[in-house]
Formats: sequence, C-alpha cells, structure tokens
Amino acid sequence: MAVFTPLSDEQVAHFLERYDVGNLLALEGVAGGTENSTFFVTTDREVLVLTLFEQGEQEELPFFVDLLAWFDQHQLPVPGPLFDRTGVALQRLADRPALLFPRLAGRHPEQPGVVQCAAIGRVLGQMHRISQGFQGSRPNPRDLRWVHAVHSRVMGYLSPDDQSLIRDRIDTLDSRLRQVVLPQGALHGDLFRDNTLYEGDRLSGVIDFYNGCTGDLLFDLAIVINDWCSDDNGALMPERYDAIIEAYARERAFTDEERRVWPTMLELTALRYWLSRLLVVYVDPPAHALTPKDPAQYRQILKARIDHPPAPLP
Repeated sequence: MAVFTPLSDEQVAHFLERYDVGNLLALEGVAGGTENSTFFVTTDREVLVLTLFEQGEQEELPFFVDLLAWFDQHQLPVPGPLFDRTGVALQRLADRPALLFPRLAGRHPEQPGVVQCAAIGRVLGQMHRISQGFQGSRPNPRDLRWVHAVHSRVMGYLSPDDQSLIRDRIDTLDSRLRQVVLPQGALHGDLFRDNTLYEGDRLSGVIDFYNGCTGDLLFDLAIVINDWCSDDNGALMPERYDAIIEAYARERAFTDEERRVWPTMLELTALRYWLSRLLVVYVDPPAHALTPKDPAQYRQILKARIDHPPAPLP
C-alpha cells in the first residue's frame, strides 16, 4: 500500500456519493507498498479502504473483483469490494481504476506464533476448498513457465555459482514436475505475513489479492510456508510448519501426487521470489522511489530447501 496518485477531499467526497456509505470526514494516504495508491477513508458511518490501481494488467481487475466477492460471500475473512448504488464495484477515480473496501481491524504478524500459524493454515485450506467452485480463470503468471521465460535476464548480474544454481534447479524442477497433475483452484498468489491482519491470535483479514490467479493449490501453500516458517538462515521452523500444515490438512486433504512433489514446490516458489527480486534490483526497477526487497533472502531459502527437505505432508 502506498500513495502515488494524490487525491483531494473534494474528489473523494464526490466519489463517495456513488455509494451508501455516509459522508467524508477524513482522508489519509497509506505509506508503504509497491504498486497501487491506497487511502483510509473515514465517513460519518464507517472506515473504508480506497485503492487506485497504478499499473499491472488492468483488464484483469474484474477477475479480482469476482474472486474477492466469492470469498466474501462464503464468509471467509476477506474484504469483499463495496458495490455502488447501481451494483457496480469497479470504478474510476483520477483516471485510475478504483475499488472501495471495508477496513479490517488488526496488525501484520511479524513473528507469528503457533496459534497464528494454525489460523492462516486453516483459512488457506478453507479458501482453497471453496475456490474449487469459483468459475473465474487467470493462469498463474509466476509458475515454472515464467521462470523459464525470465531467468536469462538476470544471469549476467550473478556469480558463476548462482548461475549454476539457477540452471541446475530449473532442470531439476522440469524433471520432477513434468506431466504432474495437481488439484487446481483460485490462489492468493502472494500470501506473505504482511498480507494478513490479526487481532491477537485471531485472523481478522486476508488482503491484497492482486497476484491472485488460478492454478496448483500447492503453489499457494508453498509460498506461505517459505515466508511464514523460515528462520534468518532460511531453515524451516518446525513448530510453525507443523501448525500450518496440520490446520490446512483438516480443511483440504492432500493427494498422493501433492505429497510426492511437495519439496519441489517449495523449491519452485523460493526460486520464483529470488528471480522476481533480482529482476526488480537489476532489470525492472519500480517506477516509484521504493527500496527493493533483498533477493539474497530467497536464495538462502532455496538453498535450505535443497539441503534440508521438509517433513512429509500428512
């Protein structure tokens, strides 16, 4: 979340007239983030979040609207977009696509405890189970095909050892995932800790679905494990790992094929984030003055997954 397109009180007050949400009292830009402009909007009736979409595939925004509405309708802790008086959610403001959401209470868990880990595992399992009835489609834009397509763009910036690691890992992933068919559904696609909100140990919200897509459900779980359960050296933290996996499995049972390729999926998602961060640092810096995330973190996680495979899935 951040502000790249400023808005005036007058603009937002006029925008809110489309909705049944009350009158504007305060407008606050939200710092941080990398892609979109975000504001807290306080009316005389409620507190809302207003997002302006600055970049990305804007023609795909209806997919995100439908996915968020689907999860909201199924009573998951996902903020569904608000619809205006005519039943339309996706709007335009300041010549940008815009969505309005209820603001959820809570904080991002920097060092999640076991109960918090169990909560995200349970909700992710519910999301994946429910998502299998969702009719929308958006192919995963960061799967193994993307790795093949982009890795050559960063190789010239890397040491020979790192180049060799990437090439060897792509060959290994190709051989292990060839002709593998896994359960499919809608994915969050970027479910890091800072895309959740907690009140104490209660998960109050899962937010920022703008990497959402459809694809292998196991890919989504692997992203969560690598972010939520890695220590400073990239190694898995057993108590967090077990809490997430066990809670998830109570909501959606794993298939034999998923159990077989689980270590490979953790490696794939670690490589995905290593490459995406390398691209930001060396090839495609953000359009705005933001500090890129450290690629070395996910190189370390990848190495840890290769050297120390995870405990098997239940």
